[in-house]
Amino acid sequence: MKLLLSSFIICTAAVLFYTNPFSSQLTSLLHQIQLTNLFPASHNTLNSPAPRPTTSFFGLPLTPPTFFAPSKPANMSLPRAIRQAFLAVEQSEGAGARVRRSIGTPKLRNFSPFLMLDHFTISPGAGFPDHPHRGQETITYLLKGAVDHEDFAGNKGTIETGDLQFMTAGRGIMHAEMPRQNKDGSANVGMQLWVDLPEKLKACEPRYRDLRAAEIPEVKVDEGNVTIKIISGQSHGTDSVQELAYTPVWIFDVTIKPGGKVTQPLPVGWNAFAYTLKGSIAFGVGKDQTTVGQYHNVVFEQKGESVSAEVAKDAKEDGQFLLVAGLPLDQKVVQYGPFVLNSQEEVYQAMLDYHSHSNGFERAKGWQSEIGKSMVH
Repeated sequence: MKLLLSSFIICTAAVLFYTNPFSSQLTSLLHQIQLTNLFPASHNTLNSPAPRPTTSFFGLPLTPPTFFAPSKPANMSLPRAIRQAFLAVEQSEGAGARVRRSIGTPKLRNFSPFLMLDHFTISPGAGFPDHPHRGQETITYLLKGAVDHEDFAGNKGTIETGDLQFMTAGRGIMHAEMPRQNKDGSANVGMQLWVDLPEKLKACEPRYRDLRAAEIPEVKVDEGNVTIKIISGQSHGTDSVQELAYTPVWIFDVTIKPGGKVTQPLPVGWNAFAYTLKGSIAFGVGKDQTTVGQYHNVVFEQKGESVSAEVAKDAKEDGQFLLVAGLPLDQKVVQYGPFVLNSQEEVYQAMLDYHSHSNGFERAKGWQSEIGKSMVH
């Protein structure tokens, strides 16, 4: 009898798990990921399929399968309501940098898969010198200027205005991000988004993918009144460059002229927000419409299939915002500074590994970035 009861409970739990919408979506995504490509010890290049010419990371989808997307046309889709909108207050961060942090504050935590969102301003002499990461991905979008990057594996690079860098910290990375000194003495400005990694991928090898401004598809809608840069995802029949990040995320840079309006479909069930960079923008439709000013984070309800936005005809300037959506991860988040894991024990282990230069941090011993040395004290 006990055996029959145990079998019934196990079967019931299995049915509930595999019929849960999130579980089926994430399971499908993980099936598409070639896990053998993530861990060099088990990687066999002879048995791996030849990479497609359009991507550096075969088999790692960025644009999700079609069953995630709304099936209705944009003008017939169910709009998402606004859950909250709040000002991102400026604060100090790094060495002399200033950031407007909205995600990762008391106003907005546990917004899976998003961990942190910073709108940063780095003046001459400031920056983010040598520091570690484990367990997350960072997406840096440079709005103005240039930022150099260097890590303990010998990787170096620079992103300039309109470029992005997708970094997967995985099992461990130590790096520095330092601004170039602009000729006019102006600050370097950009956005950095931290995205959680699925638990099974937190031990993957670190990697980078730079996305240049010239690679980003752009569409114009509403008779040219709206311009959408498709950093990742799908918009109005156009796809982005693929395989930029492990955790599925859509990112759009949207600019609306006075009198313009747009409706952007988003994957059903994903968490989504908008961050306003310029002007006043009205989000929503009808009685649920809310006008939001500059430097605000607008958080949308999960229910719904699209986000609508417009700028008043009598506005004195264009409205610009980032629209971001991501697949929620059904997992615990335990974060201590730059270490993002799934349990307290794993965080303790990360700190131990970093200080003992082991389990991914071997190359951190004695390492110092060249660009970090240029810090003005």
